[in-house]
Amino acid sequence: MTAIDQSRTVAVVGTGTMGQGIAQVALAAGHPVRLYDAVPGRVGEAADAIGARLDRLVEKGRMGAAERDAARARLHPAANLAELADAALVVEAVLEQLAVKQELFTALEEIVANDCLLATNTSSLSVTAVAGALRHPGRFVGLHFFNPAPLLPLVEVVSGHATDEATATRAWATAAAWGKTPVRCADLPGFIVNRIARPFYAEAFAVYEEHGTDPATIDAVLRESGGFKMGPFELTDLIGQDVNEAVTRSVWESFFHSPKFLPSLAQRRLVESRRLGRKSGHGWFSYAEEAPKPAPHTAEPARAPEYVVVEGDLEPAGELIAMIREAGIEVRQKDEDKGTRLVLPSGGQLVLADGQTSVEFRDVVYFDLALDYRSATRIALSAADNVGDETLEQATGLFQALGKQVSVIGDVPGMIVARTVAMLGDLALDAVAKGVATKEDIDTAMRLGVNYPLGPLEWNDSLGRDWAWELLGNLHESVPTGRYARSLALHQWSYATSQKGAS
Repeated sequence: MTAIDQSRTVAVVGTGTMGQGIAQVALAAGHPVRLYDAVPGRVGEAADAIGARLDRLVEKGRMGAAERDAARARLHPAANLAELADAALVVEAVLEQLAVKQELFTALEEIVANDCLLATNTSSLSVTAVAGALRHPGRFVGLHFFNPAPLLPLVEVVSGHATDEATATRAWATAAAWGKTPVRCADLPGFIVNRIARPFYAEAFAVYEEHGTDPATIDAVLRESGGFKMGPFELTDLIGQDVNEAVTRSVWESFFHSPKFLPSLAQRRLVESRRLGRKSGHGWFSYAEEAPKPAPHTAEPARAPEYVVVEGDLEPAGELIAMIREAGIEVRQKDEDKGTRLVLPSGGQLVLADGQTSVEFRDVVYFDLALDYRSATRIALSAADNVGDETLEQATGLFQALGKQVSVIGDVPGMIVARTVAMLGDLALDAVAKGVATKEDIDTAMRLGVNYPLGPLEWNDSLGRDWAWELLGNLHESVPTGRYARSLALHQWSYATSQKGAS
């Protein structure tokens, strides 16, 4: 099945930011576009706004003047739904209300030709439910663009329960022809991105609610150690706390209040107080002109230890051994079958986050996971009150000698990056096992849709079979709410990987 020919009309219903963006994408691909909105006057305003954006593309040298003029000539505001009769594809971007969408598509079904594809851009509703009111739901599909649609490449092509395979294939091919990167997924809550991304926000909010550290520090650790482009606090302030919390709540409710998707009470309080982020001038942070930029907690300079004793290979933090030697610190190797432990001259230990708490042991400081320990500019350390001052100073000085800024947080099991990455990987494996999407499409979606430094399954593979398994198992013992219970998919993946390695 091939893409819809560019000579065929694409109709967009709904003229908000997303509707305008989708219309611009279809115009740029060469289609005639009909634009409709039920509110009088909005179609004209939207057409003017799209034209202005095309003008800016010309000013920036990204589009020729003749190309812009041709695109403008192909944009046709529609006064009523009947004018969409010649459309080969109708994409809806109206209110996220099931009844509103069903009423719209029921009316469209009586107007468009039998071969016209009907698509919803919903991000939170069931594609199957929207199509439930139609006589011919086989031609209905989800086309979930990400905002801003002209810039972000990802499109989730969502097959409802009754969607024909030919419909999904043609929608996928059309999105690809428009220069997008489409991924196929089943109609399960959150699709790919909004389902799997929940721990990125939830774990950060949980660390804050546990009084582990402040939002600015959590953001800095996830950026500078985890490799994420933005931290969850600054990102949700940008998205809007009301919008992000509504998506989280929708996914949680759709999964029958599963503890894995539990919303944050702290975020709920922000929404209730109308501290919605940048758009209201205050969210997790203040955006008033005189407000200082929030700074992460950074430890004062400390003296590095003269030597460390390495027990095991430190995987997946093995690169630290070479880095410590390069910093001029003596490394004494102790033969062990495996381990992620450094013994400091104080007698205290420095251990990679494993889901346990520092208070459970004598004089243990935990250090967080990094995407790449060489390029990371910040490392978080976690210590209980019973950790000796000398041990904490030597642990801090060690990472400072490696050129890292150090943030010392409270006794948080799994710390920040480690628990986030483990939960992302677990949810991603679960999504593959339940037929949401392929491993490749999930990793692609998370890299392109939310700009993750690695796909969660790619990251999981690189960390090895035991890492997430052990960390989540320990977390579940520490916090036995079911939130950190390992999925059956992680269980099976870990054993399958073990057997493959043994053979």
